[in-house]
Amino acid sequence: MATTDSPSLALPVPRQHGSRDLAELLIGFSAILLVLWLPSRAQLIFGPLALFAPLAMVLSKKPTLNQLGLGWRGLIPSLWVLPAAVALTIVSVLMARRIGTFHSLYSPDFAHVWGYVVWTMYQQFLLQDYVMPRLTRILSSDRAIFLAAALFAVAHLPNLSLVAATLVWGAVSCLLFRRYHNLYVLGLAQGMLGLCFAVCVPDLWHHHMRVGLGYLHYHPKV
Repeated sequence: MATTDSPSLALPVPRQHGSRDLAELLIGFSAILLVLWLPSRAQLIFGPLALFAPLAMVLSKKPTLNQLGLGWRGLIPSLWVLPAAVALTIVSVLMARRIGTFHSLYSPDFAHVWGYVVWTMYQQFLLQDYVMPRLTRILSSDRAIFLAAALFAVAHLPNLSLVAATLVWGAVSCLLFRRYHNLYVLGLAQGMLGLCFAVCVPDLWHHHMRVGLGYLHYHPKV
């Protein structure tokens, strides 16, 4: 049974509301994709606008912190995800060392690492609070999860190694959010796993974790 804090995502909505959800989703996702394929200077100008638009659309409905996944709801029961991510990270590092693919982080300073974790938190906000609710109001919950994961992966093109990883993590994180409805643990886990991916997978494959035009313009230092 739904609690009073639960957003009524699975309830049927009028056709005009479904059309609005689809339009918002297409506009927001298309804007993000467009920015990823713009030159660096243009990204600095249009990037904040593309990322702010979904945030504004979500907050315009005046959701509670629990509805956003930013409250205490589900935090304690979901904490097991963090040690699971730590265990997976340790196993991955040991395997990468064994097969010879382990390497240092491109920019190992605290500011870079912290900034990346903040970015993964916002990615989870976009996926769980912007994409998933709109898809769930249009499709069944299971289909919404599959499509949300696919969109999450598409946003990482043409970085095929990241596409594969984010397709899996996108589906897993959506399932975990559906169960626990808390963003904090998911954002931290994604940050940890992303940093693990960066040092365990050859840089030649993921080009410093770049996507879009930045991936194509990457030139490794000899």
